[in-house]
Amino acid sequence: MLLTFPISIFMCVKIVQEYERAVIFRLGRITDKKAKGPGIFFVLPCTDSFVKVDMRTVSFDIPPQEILTKDSVTVSVDGVVYFRVSSPISSVANVSDADCSTRLLAQTTLRNVLGTKNLAELLSDREGISHSMQASLDEATDSWGIKVERVEIKDVKLPQQLQRAMAAEAEAAREARAKVIAAEGEMNASRALKEASLVIAESPSALQLRYLQTLNTVAAEKNSTIVFPLPIDMMSLFLNRK
Repeated sequence: MLLTFPISIFMCVKIVQEYERAVIFRLGRITDKKAKGPGIFFVLPCTDSFVKVDMRTVSFDIPPQEILTKDSVTVSVDGVVYFRVSSPISSVANVSDADCSTRLLAQTTLRNVLGTKNLAELLSDREGISHSMQASLDEATDSWGIKVERVEIKDVKLPQQLQRAMAAEAEAAREARAKVIAAEGEMNASRALKEASLVIAESPSALQLRYLQTLNTVAAEKNSTIVFPLPIDMMSLFLNRK
């Protein structure tokens, strides 16, 4: 360095970006417990080497995985994982390729977590499954210097036969609910008619008023034929005269 100064100074000065850190190895050993950067740092030629580590959040898709649920249903599930490097030294010294290792671990974790869930839980509790996967991945990658920030289940693909069966089941359930509602309506209507008949029975003139109201309603519709209900009391008068 002294013989080639000041040319050698350009070989000693290194720069890393704001989102990067540098782990320096001197004669094969890490020189400091803390990574260098951001900005300018110095290395010794021939004895020092360094590895740049990106500290930004990285996202990747989990390929669709064929999973057998707890109730023996085969589904295809994919997802997305967001993670970042929290400890540059651990991510370089403790694992060969932190990015690739995290991707492979996410696939196995997805299969292991969903294998303990029923199909109903898989379809209704995606948020809980995502939190469970995040906690499991974060714990497993902590020694690699990786922080798993978020895990999301993207899509759950069901077999076509199962989709048709679920659609038929849902349609049958809707029809059953419709019949129950119709039956309840008939019951309420019958109770109302019973109460109305009791009121009309107490006042015979109320029945005549109801006849007139019905005729008024029918006449408003411009019908050519009007059926007029004849009270039984009027017929009894003619029968008594005979």
